[in-house]
Amino acid sequence: MSSSEAPKVAVVTGAGSGIGAAVAHALAGDGWVVVLAGRRPDALASVAQQGAGLPGVLDPVPADVTDEASVRALFDRAVERHRRVDLLFNNAGTGAPARDLDTVPLAEWDAVVAVNLTGAFLCTREAFRVMRHQRPRGGRIINNGSISAHVPRPGSVAYTATKHAITGLTKSTSLDGRAHDIACGQIDIGNAATDLTEPMAAGVPQADGSVRPEPRMDVADVARAVCYMAGLPLDANVATMTVMATRMPFVGRG
Repeated sequence: MSSSEAPKVAVVTGAGSGIGAAVAHALAGDGWVVVLAGRRPDALASVAQQGAGLPGVLDPVPADVTDEASVRALFDRAVERHRRVDLLFNNAGTGAPARDLDTVPLAEWDAVVAVNLTGAFLCTREAFRVMRHQRPRGGRIINNGSISAHVPRPGSVAYTATKHAITGLTKSTSLDGRAHDIACGQIDIGNAATDLTEPMAAGVPQADGSVRPEPRMDVADVARAVCYMAGLPLDANVATMTVMATRMPFVGRG
């Protein structure tokens, strides 16, 4: 970003740890103002403190993506403090314990859908509202999908179903955004090395019923991929990107 340009403003959900924190730091490293959204104020404050020396600004705003009023307040706060929103990285997500499909409790299904799908929709809706009316108008929405948007893991019906649904949300938003200079794309990530994926080093269930360790990749490489997508002009878009550990069991027969 040129020093003569006004800094662009991003909202990153699930910014308190893992991929969200890495992407927030990478964007701030490129000079973005980054609104850090998440349910844990202490975690957001820690991410902001860790990035205090970066060229951009890290602004913690606690929010719950499953709560409609909280999401509206998040985007209103972003506009009040920074005047606009140029990017939403829809990253907040959750999983559930691996279970046989016929034992999945409805409450567990509902909790995953609330965060992964409804939360992404609520944030998309508010970002769309801001982006279509701001001047200069437009912006970009990047949805964090998963390789589960293409192939499931055993015992993951709720998580897999929501990630397939994110692909539909991405495509519909991309189509509806054309008239308003709003671009939307999806990044599907496989085995970024975060606290969440540490169990993969010990072994995770495979499609053939075995349990095997899986390779992971540096989360910084995911952050660089998101920054590439975010840095494109609005007349160019990455519709879908898969970034994954090269040797993980994804391409090929299960």
